[in-house]
Amino acid sequence: MAYDQNLDLVEVAAEARPPVCRILDFGKYKYEQKKKTRGQKKGGNKLKGMRLRPKTDKGDLETKTQRAREFLEDGDKVQFTVIFRGRELARQDLGTDLLRRVAALLEDIAKVEKTPNMEGRKMHMTLVRK
Repeated sequence: MAYDQNLDLVEVAAEARPPVCRILDFGKYKYEQKKKTRGQKKGGNKLKGMRLRPKTDKGDLETKTQRAREFLEDGDKVQFTVIFRGRELARQDLGTDLLRRVAALLEDIAKVEKTPNMEGRKMHMTLVRK
């Protein structure tokens, strides 16, 4: 039957009893299988960045943490950065408190991989999924 239709007889499930075979175009079948595996490869463990300021308001913070939650659910790491300008640099405790609030808001899904630390005028903290 496969020869009459110019198609191939392909064994789909060899472990099944009796073995399952289908009449199909084998080249097209291989292409579709390759396409399926390519679609499954997800670029997980990428580092996503969220920028904050010491004066970031409550509503903006909730929006940023909600977006970070989506990134974490996708398997990505999220790095929160607090940027200080001018005299804000004297109040680094505000940045630390802000990052601790973020960690508390996301503690159900994430854990702190890298605690808040200063690098120049920026304070960084990295979160990963539990």
